[in-house]
Amino acid sequence: MKRLNLEGEKAIQVLKVVSSRTRFEILELLSTKEMGVTELSKQLSISQPAVTVHLQQLEKVGLVKSEIQQINGTYKKICIRIYDEIIIKLPSIEFIKGPLYYEIDMPVGLYTHFRVLPQCGLVSETEPIGLYDDPNSFYNPQRVFAQLIWFANGFIEYDFPNNLPPNTEPIRLEIHNEICSEAPLSNPDFPSDITVWINNVDIGTWTSPGDFGGTERGKLTPSWWHKNYTQYGLLKHWIVNNAGSYVDGLKISNVTLNDLGINYKIYPEGNSIKVRFGIKEDAKNIGGINIFGEKFGNYPQNIIMRIEYKEKKKGGKIEKKS
Repeated sequence: MKRLNLEGEKAIQVLKVVSSRTRFEILELLSTKEMGVTELSKQLSISQPAVTVHLQQLEKVGLVKSEIQQINGTYKKICIRIYDEIIIKLPSIEFIKGPLYYEIDMPVGLYTHFRVLPQCGLVSETEPIGLYDDPNSFYNPQRVFAQLIWFANGFIEYDFPNNLPPNTEPIRLEIHNEICSEAPLSNPDFPSDITVWINNVDIGTWTSPGDFGGTERGKLTPSWWHKNYTQYGLLKHWIVNNAGSYVDGLKISNVTLNDLGINYKIYPEGNSIKVRFGIKEDAKNIGGINIFGEKFGNYPQNIIMRIEYKEKKKGGKIEKKS
């Protein structure tokens, strides 16, 4: 039994041809034996030219074929049915599997290491945390509720969990946060060279144009916070992939994912991805940093880390997760 499997445009063409009752009957007659145009004309009670037209349509989509055979010393054109069954695959939408990823939302107050110099401080959504311009306030347990952190020089570091599954490898790391310079009160023209390190690797520097406040209040900034103080920052997108490091799509270094050492590993003491924001000691513009939480500034988010990854290939096949 010969079977024809069809889908897509070819299936539509065949369906149009066999939707004719006459052509369907021709296929039915040819299932019993091979026939010529004259015999088909008699069986169907239609003219030979009409049979010829129907046969041409069936041949066009590959359901029948014709051969010249010698029968009783006479050459005749014989029609042959090619297939016994037609299987048509109905259309469906194939959803493309997006990249595998995981995402961590890190509150700005959950830093694990810091070295800050005045002017510096922290505030929650409702009040200051500790004393302004006192680095010791950065040890205050209430820091977990911080919604705005600032310092004139130094760094602050966060430990993100490394949640890469076994048998996978990262293809893209992203850090998103609202950030700006730190000027006395505020100053939109106060550049600061802000650098990001991941696992102690300098991925690049972005120069913040200033510290924004005074004339425009942040969309999320609480009303108790004085309007002359820092109000909002800029949402920055730091990205590292296999080609280099970028901020807002502009390349800032040749550091790649391979340089960061974040592939899946098992350590008895755990495994983290360290993300540091700071000012280099030799920076041209030492203008400090403001880091905004989800309830301060213009963007309702904390520090977001997103890692896209793929399953490793083994022996030419992709390993499936158990």
